[in-house]
Amino acid sequence: MRPFTLNYAQPRGLPAALTPYRFDAARQLNVLPDGRPAVSDRVLLRAAGTTTSTAGSQTHFDD
Repeated sequence: MRPFTLNYAQPRGLPAALTPYRFDAARQLNVLPDGRPAVSDRVLLRAAGTTTSTAGSQTHFDD
């Protein structure tokens, strides 16, 4: 017998997120498509909250 709540509590896949920046290994920071550091885009910072790099430790932030 299946519990009633499991009929409605179905896991959903996470939505695909596109980051408008990429990690530049030479400069060791996240950059926008035009080459500016991602932290210089205030709209991006407000939307994302941070530009944490996925390279190396995820406890450090680009600044």
